[in-house]
Amino acid sequence: MNFTTDSRHEELRQKVRALVEQHIAPIAMTLDEKSEFPEEFLNVMKENGLMGLPYAKEDGGAGEDVLAYAIAVEELSRVDGGVGVILSAHTSLGTYPIAAYGNEEQKKKYLYPLASGEKLGAFGLTEENAGSDAAETETTAVLEGDHYILNGKKIFITNAPYADTYVVFASTNPAKKTRGISAFIVEKGMEGFTFSDHYNKMGIRSSSTAELRFKNVKVPKENLLGLEGQGFKIAMSTLDGGRIGIAAQALGIAQGAFDEALAYAKEREQFGAPIAVNQGISFKLADMATKLEAARLLIYKAAEKKQNHEPYALNAAMAKMYASDIALEVCNDALQIFGGSGYLKGMGVERRYRDAKITTIYEGTNEIQRVVIASNLLGRLKKGSTAPAKAEANSNKAEAGKAAPAGVQMIDEATLADSVKKLASILKAQFDFSNKEDIDIPIASAKKIIGIGQGAMNRENAARAIDNAKALGMAIGGSRPAAEVHHFIAMDRFIGMSGQKANADLYIACGISGSKMHMKGLDNVKTIVAINTDPDAPIFKDAAYGIVGDMNEVLDLLEAELCGKSDNDDNGGLYQCTLCGYIYDPVIGDPESGIAPGTSFAALPDDWTCPICGAKKEDFIPFGKDGQK
Repeated sequence: MNFTTDSRHEELRQKVRALVEQHIAPIAMTLDEKSEFPEEFLNVMKENGLMGLPYAKEDGGAGEDVLAYAIAVEELSRVDGGVGVILSAHTSLGTYPIAAYGNEEQKKKYLYPLASGEKLGAFGLTEENAGSDAAETETTAVLEGDHYILNGKKIFITNAPYADTYVVFASTNPAKKTRGISAFIVEKGMEGFTFSDHYNKMGIRSSSTAELRFKNVKVPKENLLGLEGQGFKIAMSTLDGGRIGIAAQALGIAQGAFDEALAYAKEREQFGAPIAVNQGISFKLADMATKLEAARLLIYKAAEKKQNHEPYALNAAMAKMYASDIALEVCNDALQIFGGSGYLKGMGVERRYRDAKITTIYEGTNEIQRVVIASNLLGRLKKGSTAPAKAEANSNKAEAGKAAPAGVQMIDEATLADSVKKLASILKAQFDFSNKEDIDIPIASAKKIIGIGQGAMNRENAARAIDNAKALGMAIGGSRPAAEVHHFIAMDRFIGMSGQKANADLYIACGISGSKMHMKGLDNVKTIVAINTDPDAPIFKDAAYGIVGDMNEVLDLLEAELCGKSDNDDNGGLYQCTLCGYIYDPVIGDPESGIAPGTSFAALPDDWTCPICGAKKEDFIPFGKDGQK
């Protein structure tokens, strides 16, 4: 490589720069403020051949090289980092796997519309428990006849929900870990394929990012990309190329900040001269320019090696790591040059400062990039046995005396009213509902909390739940989306990793999905009750008791039951199976076994057995504060 671009590349640079200056620069602040996706600009990019720059013309692309694509992302990001990543995610992530691993039928059906810009692409790999460690993928794909049945969820997906075509990774053989992951082409509109609202992000707010949700989605088996078990390989090779795009995005963001800072330093006067003559400023500008040039050379070298089909994973990792690291540094220095005015909303340098951070995180965190770089340098080194450490850890856990959680008991009686009666009996046996708390008591001090999630759907439903909390003498809390996005509760009431931490005895989660971010705020809660219309909601995995049903109906019934006569003086006649945790409630009985409502435990036939696990009567003990196993 001669480390210079040719006239064709520079003509493209000027073309993209003119387009983005004309169409995006005037509205960049508005896109950021409103978190608005620039749909109209997609047509501009399509009409100017930008959506498939590195793909062959016969496949719908522009027939340019990878360097041209990197330059386009750089120039878009120079004005708006969010717009840059729209193109990057579409080209590197949504389109590349199909171009590289698709068969002829798949390319004809999906590659041409993507490369030509008729459709927008996206890539679904990340999950709550499978971020840097893709081996922990929990989304599954089970072959049934002519279709794979897809179930699971993907998070942090760029271009969702606007994209039309998604390359999604799911486990077809969980026992094989990474070798059991397969790749699929999934179309927007397939039954059971839905999206969350787009995230309210710190930066790149013109780029839409949302969750993908799959519930029994039927994906034709011809949409399997490559072979079963090749998904991890496809994902990793795709990310190698994607890192070139993110590096270019980081470079563009930093270049835009530098351009503004340089112009400002020449114009802003202090002590009778432009601040640029101050050595502290001029040296800062010199360092910024040097970092930008070094990053650009790393990126362009990686792009050229990819174009020439040479090994480029190491170069891409270096480019992504360095470009994103210096993007933070350059944007920070640019804001420092602007001083107080740079800290104000509406300033380009302030927006770029926020945009830059994500480039160190997605497409593989910079910590992972260092792992990739180091592994390329060191090769395979023999590792010592980790068995002693694991044994010691297990020994420590045993000494701590912590038993594994018994898991959720789903309460599913003949009617919803019966289910709530049983839940109420269980709760009254454990908690004193005559001791009421103020609804606005600090979350950390509250002993009983009703939590509201975005599953409440609207403010009317949320208000009903708040009324229930007041009647029950419980504090109100909830998830971050319920506070920040939907305004169901105040911002100081949301519970989670970045919010309040609950220390309650009881937390009733209403319409809360159970994201890891929220559950981190519930680590110290003793008993979680989950109410959700979705039987597959993750919250049920972390709850002690669960009811599938409308939260308002359940809460109304629960209020009626709990605000009646207290049964705290005894266990309410409840008995718990010591083997599976099932609780017998005499108010409900066991109709499926012929036991009528109102039958006390003592009156049960001697041959009666637990309806869940078949345990005998002698395996039951009184349930309650003292009797609970």
